[in-house]
Amino acid sequence: QVQLVESGGGLVQPGGSLRLSCVASGPIFSIRAMAWYRQAPGNQRELVASITSSGTTTYADSVKGRFTISRDNAKNTVDLQMDSLKPEDTAVYSCNAKLKRLPVLPQQNYWGQGTQVTVSS
Repeated sequence: QVQLVESGGGLVQPGGSLRLSCVASGPIFSIRAMAWYRQAPGNQRELVASITSSGTTTYADSVKGRFTISRDNAKNTVDLQMDSLKPEDTAVYSCNAKLKRLPVLPQQNYWGQGTQVTVSS
């Protein structure tokens, strides 16, 4: 079965950096887009950044210029480089992939288990 596994979360001081990584494994035919979402306590889950198979990226306004999403199509991985972190970036970050397991199957959404990012002094 398809699995998305994240790594790289942790505690960092304001102004610091973290790099999140996510790898998709299992029976995968194609991945159209990969993305990072986050959810802080009491808030709705929000899109942080996304990237298509052709490399087109989108970012939430709150992270533009600070976060960079990248992807390795051959390895089915997506990374999120987070710089100049702020306390308001504290959240559980989850990886998302829109993929097909087989050519005849419809595209489906898959999620990782999430990784905690805490920005605090």
